[in-house]
Amino acid sequence: MESSHLLLTRSCCCSFSLQSSSSSILHFPTSLPFRFRRSQTNSSINSSSLPDATSPIPSTVTKVAATDLSLEAMKKAADLSPELKGSSIFLVGMKSSFKTNLGKLLADVLRYYYFDSDNLVEEAVGGASVAKSLKESDEAGFNDSETEVLKQLSSMGRLVVCAGNGAVQNNTNLALLRHGITLWIDLPLDIVARDVTENQIQFPSFEISTSGSYPEVMDELGAIYDEYKSGYAAADAIISLQKVASQLGYDNIDDITIEDVTLEVLGEIEKLTRVKKMIEEAARPF
Repeated sequence: MESSHLLLTRSCCCSFSLQSSSSSILHFPTSLPFRFRRSQTNSSINSSSLPDATSPIPSTVTKVAATDLSLEAMKKAADLSPELKGSSIFLVGMKSSFKTNLGKLLADVLRYYYFDSDNLVEEAVGGASVAKSLKESDEAGFNDSETEVLKQLSSMGRLVVCAGNGAVQNNTNLALLRHGITLWIDLPLDIVARDVTENQIQFPSFEISTSGSYPEVMDELGAIYDEYKSGYAAADAIISLQKVASQLGYDNIDDITIEDVTLEVLGEIEKLTRVKKMIEEAARPF
């Protein structure tokens, strides 16, 4: 199949378009509805639910009153924004609803646009079934489409991109990720497998069949992880869900919230921008 020329543009109505020379312009909204497990916030507490001054304050109320993770993430993002200077954020790692929802919340607090590169590739070549067929019949052409989408995304700023495995499959694509900040969202494979079998998260049709049993899905995911882990490891920083849960004292990894990990991501981005600034200052002539 002849590879199409793709053009990703930002329009005045705050949306993006991916254009193929052989097809119509494809529009992608920048504000997408999403659901994720949120921690409880102060806004959920009203005066009637609070104890009076003579009553002991339950520890749960104290914790909620002391910590509003959503507002904390928004404040941290606002403080970080001037140093970030619009640099895009690329999230690599195994596809999961956690990674997707993390990307969307991160885009929300940073006031960035959010995209999933796999979705863009499928749209660019004509849909999921066409993408699978192209991958099987013309892998080089399919890879070119992935590179072209990534090239367009990396040429822009103020994006949070959940990058598919095509983004880490070769040195050309890894170099394109260097136009922004790349983070490996490292999730335990059993969580990803549960996502596939229980929540029916849709992996790209050209990567995995979601019709198998849990052990079969685990085998497929293990093979995918082994194939791409060296590419994941080229990221600027690793965000390990297991490590974050341990640092926060969670006994069960399922207790971790999207906000918890968003704060960890923002902290890592802050460190990276600080190091970059130090390097730039050291390179300046006296």
